[in-house]
Amino acid sequence: MTKPLIPSQTDPRAETLVSADSLLATYERAGYARAHPAILQPAEPFLDLSGEDIRARMFLTAGRAGEELCLRPDFTIPVSRDYLASSVAGRPQGYCYLGPVFRDRGALPGEFLQAGIESFGRADKAEADAETLALGLAATAHFGRTAPTVMTGDVALFTALVSALDLAPGWKRRLVKDFNRKASLAQDLERLTLHAPNGKADYQGVLAALAGSDPKAARALVTDLLSIAGISAVGGRTVGEIADRFLEQSTLGASAALPRDTHDLVVRFLGIGGTPDDAAIAMRKLAREGGLSLDAALDRFEARNADMKKRDIDMSRVAFSCAFGRGMDYYTGFVFELRDGASDEPLVAGGRYDDLLTRLGSPSPIPAVGFSVWIERLAASLAGDAS
Repeated sequence: MTKPLIPSQTDPRAETLVSADSLLATYERAGYARAHPAILQPAEPFLDLSGEDIRARMFLTAGRAGEELCLRPDFTIPVSRDYLASSVAGRPQGYCYLGPVFRDRGALPGEFLQAGIESFGRADKAEADAETLALGLAATAHFGRTAPTVMTGDVALFTALVSALDLAPGWKRRLVKDFNRKASLAQDLERLTLHAPNGKADYQGVLAALAGSDPKAARALVTDLLSIAGISAVGGRTVGEIADRFLEQSTLGASAALPRDTHDLVVRFLGIGGTPDDAAIAMRKLAREGGLSLDAALDRFEARNADMKKRDIDMSRVAFSCAFGRGMDYYTGFVFELRDGASDEPLVAGGRYDDLLTRLGSPSPIPAVGFSVWIERLAASLAGDAS
């Protein structure tokens, strides 16, 4: 039996904690087991997988053996690692959680409370995505927010678009990777459309030597050179990541320019938005006009919309944008944020991250989707209404 949080009656957060624990009880009744990942975590998975948003805000330390550790900045990776280490790894299993996470937020407290769920191993991805959004909406309703704004996107649709374009593999990887970094994506598109980048990239000699080389051998060479130089990490990036960046730059530098009409097609795609149904119509029209095969990705998108309707989600209140992402490198599909309209920060946010478990060591792919709830934002939002 799960032991609930029992705050002191003198704790000013007592009411918030009781309400949050009550929310977790509803997730447990829905079949999500309570997870209790350790606060102190190995830093490498977050540095490798989370993206710049969390990477720059982590609280890092070191163990006695010199291993790099951190206070958990979120729950997704710790819950995923514990699932992979469990006896049910590879089988469908859902978890819920509640506890503190730690990020450098400037003037705001570095420790704050999060709840949420993570769902692993479900083959019915459209239904699992719809359930995740429904449970996220239940979280805001639990704190009195019955009509939050709902913003959604789908990384898989952009990935499908890029896959259908006539681009060098290095450029395809780069565009997908930069999808959540809008400034980088805009720069990539502009650079692709030029016949050559403005100015010369750094390390031209190394890049020229790598161009056209066997990728495995080239990566091994760069890794060895960095190790010989005594470089183990730069800006939180591992030697392997730095080597991959060199190889990527050598590929991109040799790539032909992107035709202007292809550039314009990508920009048109990123400009599509509205209700999910309207967006589906617009994307199918663009695919026909551009001669692109997006049917499989759009069929999955429409199947998820249908499952959302089955869960009585008011689709007229769900906004969709082809350009919407969440700033985490591990998202691969459906993403969403729930806001109260008066804040720039989400109250609930999450999405699908099907590649994360493999990158954490799973021998085979495991579908995964989940979200986080910012408990104290919800409580503050509710208190604002009461004042």
